[in-house]
Amino acid sequence: MNIRANILLRVYLAFGLIVLFALAVFVKLCDVQFRQGHKWVAMADSLSTKEFDIEATRGNIYSVDGSLLATSVPEYELRMDMFAGGIQDSKVFNSKVDSLAMKLSSFFQDKSAKDYSRYLRKARQDSARYLLIKRKVSYQDLKVIRSFPLYNIGKHSGGLMAIQKNKRILPFKALAARTIGYKNENVKNGVGLEGAYGNYINGETGRRLMQRISGGVWIPVNSDAEVAPKDGADIISTIDINMQDLAQSALEKQLIKSDAHHGSVIVMEVETGEIRAVANFTKVEEGVYKEQFNYAIAGNQDPGSTFKLASYMALLEDKKVDTGTLIGTENYRLPGGHTIKDSHGSIGVVTVKKAFEQSSNSAIAQLINNHYRENPKQFTDHLYNWHLNEKTVLQIPGEAKPWVKNPSAKSWNKNMTLPQMAYGYEMMLTPLKMLTLYNAIANDGKMVAPIFVREIRRLGNPIEQFKAKVMNEKVCSDETLAKLKKMLEGVVTNGSGKQVVYNPLYKIAGKTGTAQVADANLGYKAKRQYQASFVGYFPADKPKYSMIVVINDPKGAYYGALVSGPVFREVADRIYASDVNMYNKVEEHFAGNTVAPEAKAGQSQATKKVYNAFGIKALYAAKSDYFNSIDTNNGVAYEENTPVKGVMPNVNGMGLKDAMYLLGNAGLKPRVKGSGKVTNQSIQPGSRIGKGLVVDILLQ
Repeated sequence: MNIRANILLRVYLAFGLIVLFALAVFVKLCDVQFRQGHKWVAMADSLSTKEFDIEATRGNIYSVDGSLLATSVPEYELRMDMFAGGIQDSKVFNSKVDSLAMKLSSFFQDKSAKDYSRYLRKARQDSARYLLIKRKVSYQDLKVIRSFPLYNIGKHSGGLMAIQKNKRILPFKALAARTIGYKNENVKNGVGLEGAYGNYINGETGRRLMQRISGGVWIPVNSDAEVAPKDGADIISTIDINMQDLAQSALEKQLIKSDAHHGSVIVMEVETGEIRAVANFTKVEEGVYKEQFNYAIAGNQDPGSTFKLASYMALLEDKKVDTGTLIGTENYRLPGGHTIKDSHGSIGVVTVKKAFEQSSNSAIAQLINNHYRENPKQFTDHLYNWHLNEKTVLQIPGEAKPWVKNPSAKSWNKNMTLPQMAYGYEMMLTPLKMLTLYNAIANDGKMVAPIFVREIRRLGNPIEQFKAKVMNEKVCSDETLAKLKKMLEGVVTNGSGKQVVYNPLYKIAGKTGTAQVADANLGYKAKRQYQASFVGYFPADKPKYSMIVVINDPKGAYYGALVSGPVFREVADRIYASDVNMYNKVEEHFAGNTVAPEAKAGQSQATKKVYNAFGIKALYAAKSDYFNSIDTNNGVAYEENTPVKGVMPNVNGMGLKDAMYLLGNAGLKPRVKGSGKVTNQSIQPGSRIGKGLVVDILLQ
């Protein structure tokens, strides 16, 4: 064989081997792709893991009296692994799947038993490992479902998987719903307290390792999370649920009666500035009102005659007038042709006090214009010093920025602005801003910012507390203050509020207000709409609460006294009647040989906290987490109760919660009988014990 033939033979041989190798690779690829494809896809999926966030349980929101306003409850999504350990045997699955289908159909009533059976069998054929059974299942329903055929084989063996989610609920439904607020994907920072304190309420997200199985579904790798979520802190609001109910009920009743468009009520504690109730209702259809907008803090409008308090306060403080100064109430004609007159007609020449009590627009317009026309800044400086032009910086979002003119404003009219400001026009103030001013008068001149949150707690322990910020230590002199208080009381006893608001059993001080509401496009020339209001405080001789009621666009009667007055009176009467200390303060006095109250044995820190709250000095040990009370006759003495591993703890005298905690940590299985505190335990304290031992405890 020549050299050329030898070389060609080698080339052909090498090429042939390459072709055979390529064919072998192609055949193997086809085998892997088509014959073994399902196996390798499942394996690839099983090796895919990823960390997912676990939502923390959000903190609760409480009212000031401890009522639960908002909380999170567990809600479950039910899934099923069709090849879980206990049902891998087809005989077990087939013998019980129809019974399970009947149970699911009867319980959920959304499919027939045949449909459920077909659904489960098809999932079994498809080797489903994460089949959806039902969403939004409560914990109570879950306990029932766990007893169904197949699922009762075992917590995991039967294939049932319960994925917990948190659902936010309001136990009192619509009560204070706008103040409590909400958080969802459509609102960036949330609304109300839920939004303002989201950083506290939300808690800290946990992490869980998840595995992707066939079909792209992710399931947990381990039963417990790799990083447990940290539950959110609790918010203690200033809302009193009973006052909130009163405010909403009275407001809704009056809105329906007046066929008004919307209204709001705010109740504030005078000394602390704590908001006890906020009600806001908007008409959604005939006779139906719902909370849709927080008019109390975001409803900027001309306040009308309730603003006269500020005007008279400026006059009295600057010594321009006194309460006995005489002023005419005839029509007051301004340069340019505009006339200011009283809707109820002139009441002649009267004192400043009488003009205030009868809410004369003409009188206050003359007084302000006559005394401040040459120097209007002197008047507006008072309003700015009282912070009427500033936001209050509330603890909840949404506060509207007030608008109060001054002479440098482009819209200032030298002929009309000042006299119209005198009785509450050409400015924009919220109901809460007006209430803050009146509250300052009730609070002996100290203006405090309203607060909605008293405290933030985590695991029952305070982590942050809030006090009202003082905006102005003294809005006016004591002399002016005394005169204003008499004038406000006179409105109810002699003036525009007497017909509806006056109560002979206790004193109310306040002011009526009626303002024409301007249309956004047509101004005051459009169809006439009015805003009726009443703002004041009670009891007038020792103020505890201040309140404002504002009702917008009432039909028929529209005066503040007739429309808002009844709401103020109803809420004030019921608050006064429910607080015995407001009308009949009970004195505390002790008789006989008073001894310190008996305490249950239990956690030392909790017991110390209670005794400290009552001002009781206790002689307790400082090191042990638990102790037993041994004497309550002369001070309070305790002995240490430190649990020791392998030794029966002493739970005598404890409440059920503490006893169960100690016995559970010791590995025992308690059986409980009775209620109260532990009086007997079947295994004597100090005895040697082992895990799983049953112990009977008797509570009486």
